Amino acid sequence: MADKPFRSGFVSIIGRPNVGKSTLLNRILGEKVVITSDKPQTTRNRIKGIHNMSGAQIIFIDTPGIHRAKSLLNRYMVEEALASVREVDLILFLAEADSTAASRETQVLELLGEVAKPVFLVLNKIDLVAKERLLEMIADYAQLYPFKEIIPVSAMTGDGVDRLVDCVYTYLPEGPLYFPDDILSDVPERFIVAEIIREKIFLLTHDEVPYSTAVVVESFKEKQGGALIAITAAINVERDSQKGIIIGKRGAMLKRIGTAARLEIEGLLDTRVFLELFVKVRRDWSEDPRMMKEMGYE
Repeated sequence: MADKPFRSGFVSIIGRPNVGKSTLLNRILGEKVVITSDKPQTTRNRIKGIHNMSGAQIIFIDTPGIHRAKSLLNRYMVEEALASVREVDLILFLAEADSTAASRETQVLELLGEVAKPVFLVLNKIDLVAKERLLEMIADYAQLYPFKEIIPVSAMTGDGVDRLVDCVYTYLPEGPLYFPDDILSDVPERFIVAEIIREKIFLLTHDEVPYSTAVVVESFKEKQGGALIAITAAINVERDSQKGIIIGKRGAMLKRIGTAARLEIEGLLDTRVFLELFVKVRRDWSEDPRMMKEMGYE
């Protein structure tokens, strides 16, 4: 019997902010590739996660949450999500199983009405909802859009995720191996390092501070024959008051951010890391196209 043809394709994960898109991608890949936090709008860029399985390669694309955007940065984030929908073979629409459901998803459902790609409804956080309520939600959504599949999962516990991946496989077209089978993402190490630092700011600071922050790695050098990597990164904020919060009393907050980030970066790079952080005030950078481009948001 002839071997089965190799399948490959691109799969966009879309949904409102904070529904668990990044957590789901990390769960599928088995490693942390994209940052997460309990705050909405943590993800700002499209990030590819590469999942290899026997006879197939699936390139999942994590996207920023779709929301009513006002600032230039937020409009950029939404456009990143919308652009991913136009470029893929399959769309996973992720929604919370513990929310009041379909009535809150009008913006995403309007978007889906304009695409011709197959769409799965993936109901996340099923560990937080009773089975009866879950069945009601599935029935509600089924009336709103002709989903090809409706799959309940818990990205946090992994329940249902293997079934989701197996189902995605059945919809993939025949195709090539787009990426080497030994990598999990196409983003450079500098990008991941900057994202790890930004994640720690999301976890350790509050209010508008994490949303007004952009991290740029300015130097990334191997030293001592590769036994040490020296990294210098700038934390850009929009206000002097935000700079004060990031630095903290006698530098305490900046030290907490740096220590937490360094430990995770050392695990990522599997070597010792010297991490130097400093804070810059770039006034209203999130409304300035030139400064946004400098910080990687094009």
